[in-house]
Amino acid sequence: MMKKLLEPIRAGELNAPNRVWMAPLTRSRASMPGNIPNALMAEHYAQRADPRSGAGVIIAEATPVSPTGHGYYATPGVHTDAQEAGWKLVTDAVHARGGLIVLQLWHVGRVSNSALQPNNGAPVAPTDEPSRSKTYIDDSFARAETSPPRQLRPEELPGIAEDFAGAAARAVRAGFDGVEIHGANTYLLDQFTRDGMNKMAPPWGGSLENRLRFPLLVAGAVADAVGPGRVGYRVSPLSEHHDAVDSDPGATFAALGERLGAMGLAYLHAVETWDRSKIDPRVETVIPRLAKAFREAGGGAYIANGDYTPDQAERAVAGGWSDAVAFGKLWISNPDLTGRIRRDGPYTEWDTGTFYGGGAEGYTDYHPLDEEAAVPRS
Repeated sequence: MMKKLLEPIRAGELNAPNRVWMAPLTRSRASMPGNIPNALMAEHYAQRADPRSGAGVIIAEATPVSPTGHGYYATPGVHTDAQEAGWKLVTDAVHARGGLIVLQLWHVGRVSNSALQPNNGAPVAPTDEPSRSKTYIDDSFARAETSPPRQLRPEELPGIAEDFAGAAARAVRAGFDGVEIHGANTYLLDQFTRDGMNKMAPPWGGSLENRLRFPLLVAGAVADAVGPGRVGYRVSPLSEHHDAVDSDPGATFAALGERLGAMGLAYLHAVETWDRSKIDPRVETVIPRLAKAFREAGGGAYIANGDYTPDQAERAVAGGWSDAVAFGKLWISNPDLTGRIRRDGPYTEWDTGTFYGGGAEGYTDYHPLDEEAAVPRS
């Protein structure tokens, strides 16, 4: 029987009905051109919002804060009036069912292609080394090589921090209950944090103190814009790809966690692993150090993420490893995931062929076990 996982949790101003959170999932269903959230997206999130059978907190998909922040086709933005209005459709639908939803704020940095950048320009990053990864640039969803980036100039950095703050303010105006800063998965803020990617000269690169300067500038600007109790931050200390490494992730991310905690952020959300069957042994030391540093400095909840089964999540919460667990793929095919956990399953399998792009198929056509289980908002 799941007990702790189904208990309420308070993270900052987010008073969630349970500890089963929905992780941000890129699905590429935004209306194009314009990268505008739409009614189909509103239906998708509302399906997962019921306070008894749905997510304690929905973390909406990664959302670029500026035109240069885009790196994938048909991902919604939060930097135009039309995008803000589109997101209002989503938050209204979620709140009508009694749910909580925060928006993940994103800048991809060098993980982009010039076809997605303003005037076909080069992506920007703290290095001019390409990411050696692939993305999709049109509705074919064929993978294309990322473009070589341009190294940022120091004078550009405050403007990017302002982009994050402005996007956070837009998100709150659009009705979101909070925001999550995307500092993970080798995107822009992660590129600054790790010594394998940050090639800036001091004071924005080099020492650990310097590498954390820009991520903390962004976090501070967002916290000032909407209040720290409405802000989370996502990291992935052990996600590595080519030069996307850090020589001492334990020290680096504990220091980041401590500084974020001192700001009083609502929560810290960590991708611990992508495959729990092949888990990095460093997880056992890096993650507790990170979570402890964040909590002891004054931060809120630690949200675990990383291919958890419901049973594993219950043990993580009951044992004090985490305060809540964010699930990803299970939410794709189980819109009533918390209700299924409450009933000990069964769980519907997802279809990987419908993850990105398309319409309702594989997006809004999964059904709850019991259509009558919905609890109307009082």
